[in-house]
Amino acid sequence: MTETSERRTAQPHQRVLILDFGSQYTQLIARRIREERVFCEIHPPDRSAQWVREWAPAGIILSGGPASVYDEAVPGMDPEILRLGIPILGICYGMQLIAREEGGRVHHGTREYGRADLRVLDQGKLFEGFDGDEPTRVWCSHGDHVDEPPPGYRALASTASLPVAAFRAQDREIYGVQFHPEVAHTVRGEEILSNFLFRIAGCEPSWTPGAFVDEAVARIAEQAGDAEVICGLSGGVDSSVAAALVHRAVGDRLTCIFVDNGLLRKGERIQVERTFRKHMGIRLVVVDAGAEFLAALEGITEPEAKRRAIGNTFIRVFEETARAEGKDARFLVQGTLYPDVIESVSTGGPSVTIKTHHNVGGLPEDMPFELIEPLRELFKDEVRNVGRELGLPEDFVGRHPFPGPGLGIRVLGEVREERLRILREADAIYLEEIRGAELYDDIWQAFAVLLPIHSVGVMGDSRTYENVIALRAVTSRDGMTADWYPFPHDVLGRISTRIINEVAGVNRVTYDVSSKPPATIEWE
Repeated sequence: MTETSERRTAQPHQRVLILDFGSQYTQLIARRIREERVFCEIHPPDRSAQWVREWAPAGIILSGGPASVYDEAVPGMDPEILRLGIPILGICYGMQLIAREEGGRVHHGTREYGRADLRVLDQGKLFEGFDGDEPTRVWCSHGDHVDEPPPGYRALASTASLPVAAFRAQDREIYGVQFHPEVAHTVRGEEILSNFLFRIAGCEPSWTPGAFVDEAVARIAEQAGDAEVICGLSGGVDSSVAAALVHRAVGDRLTCIFVDNGLLRKGERIQVERTFRKHMGIRLVVVDAGAEFLAALEGITEPEAKRRAIGNTFIRVFEETARAEGKDARFLVQGTLYPDVIESVSTGGPSVTIKTHHNVGGLPEDMPFELIEPLRELFKDEVRNVGRELGLPEDFVGRHPFPGPGLGIRVLGEVREERLRILREADAIYLEEIRGAELYDDIWQAFAVLLPIHSVGVMGDSRTYENVIALRAVTSRDGMTADWYPFPHDVLGRISTRIINEVAGVNRVTYDVSSKPPATIEWE
C-alpha cells in the first residue's frame, strides 16, 4: 500500500494480510485483529501470489465488498494465492470469491441485510467453543451467497436462509463466512476471528505497546543515522508521541519546531511549551507564523486547497527555522497515523480517497526532507497506549484529537482573524463545559465549527444578523467510524447559552447529530 510498508521485508512479528475488496468494514477487520495483539496491514486485492509469498503473512483475510462476482470488471484475486499453503479466511464477498475460484456456485440476487441466527454444523477450529445446538446471532450484508460448497469443501454453519453460511476446504486451511464477524452485531465475532488467528494461522499475541516502542526506536535510529532531525510539533497526541519516540532514538539531535500558525486553540501554545520544555526535556523552538499562514489562506474556501496551503506553508517555515537555528536537518518527523494513510491514499482497490490529510497528501513535491513517520502503522488508541508506555502525562495522552490544519478546517469558508477569534472563544467554552460536566473522557472528540452563514436573531430589542456555531461530539474507537454523542439536554442548553452570551458575533448554536459514515468527523 505504501512505499514504507512495501520495503519492509524483515518483520519481527507475525502479521496478517487483509486484501481489501471495498467493504465499508475493512478497517474494522484490521482493528479487531490489532485488538488481539496481532499486527496486520490492508492492501489492494491485485497483489500477486509472488508478492504475497514474499510478504510472508501468517494468515490472509479477504474482505467483503459491494460487487457481485458476476459483475464485469469486479475486483478479483490471483487464484494462486489459494495454493500458497497460507491460512485464508474469506468474509462475505471474500467467501464468494473463494467459491467461484474453486468451482463452486454463487447464487446471484438474493439480498439479505441484518441479523440472522447461525447454527454451527461442524465446530472444527473456526467455531471451536461454539455449541451446535444453540444459535448464534450474526450480521449479514450481502446480495449473493454460496448455494453449495465448492468441490473439496464442506459446510460448517447455516442460517434459515443460508444453507452454507460458512465453509472450509478439506485439504487446506481455507475458510469462508457469509456474515461479518468483525461487526459488533455479530455477538461472538471476536471469538471467530480469534480462532482464525490463533488456532488456524498460529499467530502469537506479540503486538504490544512495549514491543512497538523497542522496535520503532531501533528503526528510527537506523533510518536517521547521525543526521539532524526536526519534528513538526502540533501539540496534539500524535505529533507528541512521535516526538517522544524519535527523541528516545536520536536524543539531542532532535529539534522540535512548534509553529504557532494562528490556527490554534485557546491557550494551546502555552500548554505545549510547558509540556515539552519542562516535562519532556526536548529542545523546542517556537515560531510565530500566524501572519504567514493567514496570508497563504487568503481568499481560499475549498477544503482541499486549504490543506495544501497549510501543508506547503508548514514546510517552508520548517526550512527557514532549521536554517536560522543552524540545523542542517535531513529528516522531518510527522505524526501520520494509519487512518490518515487509509483515508488519504486509496489502497488501489475499490476504496477511494476520502480527503487529503495535511501530513500525508498536503506536502509539496519539492520538500527537502526525508520523512520519519513512526506511527503510520498505528490507530489512535494504539498511539495513546504507546504514549503511556513512553511516560507521557495522562492528561496529555488522553486529549481529544486535534487536526494538523487546526482551526483552519473548522472555520468553514475563508479563514480570517476575526472568524478565528469567534471560533476560538466558542470552542474554549464548549470544552470547559464538557470537562465541568465530567463528560470529556466519555467523548472521543469534541469541537466547535464556525459555519459560513449568518442567521437572524433578537438580542434585547434589536435584530441581529450574526454567525452560527455548530457543535460536534462523537464516540469512536479509532476514528474510522463514529457516532454522535447524546449530550444531556441541560448540558447542551448551558453550552449554547454561554456561547451566545459570551462570544460577540454569535447568535445561534446548533448540534451535529451525524454519524461516520456517512459524514466524516471533521466538517472539512
